[in-house]
Amino acid sequence: MTGRLPMEFPSQDLPPRVRIHEVGPRDGLQNEKTVVPTEIKAEFIHRLADAGLTTVEATSFVHPDWVPQLADAEQLFPLLGDIRGTDLPVLVPNARGLDRAMALGARRIAVFGSATETFAKRNLNRTIDESLAMFEPVVAKARADKIHVRGYLSMCFGDPWEGPVPVHQVVQVAKRLMDLGCDELSLGDTIGVATPGHVQSLLAELNEEGVPTSAIGVHFHDTYGQALSNTFAALQHGVTTVDASAGGLGGCPYAKSATGNLATEDLVWMLNGLGIETGVDLGRLTATSVWLAGQLGRPSPSRTVRALSHKES
Repeated sequence: MTGRLPMEFPSQDLPPRVRIHEVGPRDGLQNEKTVVPTEIKAEFIHRLADAGLTTVEATSFVHPDWVPQLADAEQLFPLLGDIRGTDLPVLVPNARGLDRAMALGARRIAVFGSATETFAKRNLNRTIDESLAMFEPVVAKARADKIHVRGYLSMCFGDPWEGPVPVHQVVQVAKRLMDLGCDELSLGDTIGVATPGHVQSLLAELNEEGVPTSAIGVHFHDTYGQALSNTFAALQHGVTTVDASAGGLGGCPYAKSATGNLATEDLVWMLNGLGIETGVDLGRLTATSVWLAGQLGRPSPSRTVRALSHKES
């Protein structure tokens, strides 16, 4: 067979390049029922970097009682010191988490907020106001040390307890999060209920309130099979940062209706067809997810992984 699939059909209305923010090692593995050994996590991250991913979220410096799957952050992060050309951001919940991350040399961190009060209380045991007050010194200290800060905002499109979340409510919290000094904002569709029109409406209102598209990333879950459609809508708006998880790992341990993240392989397949550069080798990435699925003892939910691995078998 000659040529390569998918066939490329570029569009002048879409960005020429997209940065994939790989969240599998953190957001993916934190939702696993069993604890993955530290050395397997380290190899997973090395394989993702070798596949061409330039941003791989490595772990989370939370209290072990909160997320026992990531309790080995201090042991894992030093094993990644030989990785070059790939940023390794880590999630920090508070000032203590930041201190732990900085002690190991982390240069990119993320804080995790909520657009709804119910999820803020369930996830952070704080109100929105209290959580933002907790983040303020974290962001200030990181910025003072020239550490890049990403702000995650969950429940941007719907909440399992509160139902629909008004766009203006999301924008207000997002603006406050960015005003703390975050370099980047990731909009989370935590339970996967977003639709393309909703995505574009939120992005437009954020722009109107002074949050530039260049500072926005999108984080979609595929509960209703809409993650790629929503990503395409974000690309049409000019978004160039998309969160995804190798093999479709993950969901949210605090929201039971949240199913898997958008699979990185499915995203790369679509972007390849659109002629959008990512720098990711799809073959290596697929092999990595097949390998990890073997470690976890179950098949990958990614349709692209299943299609390509079946082809090669």
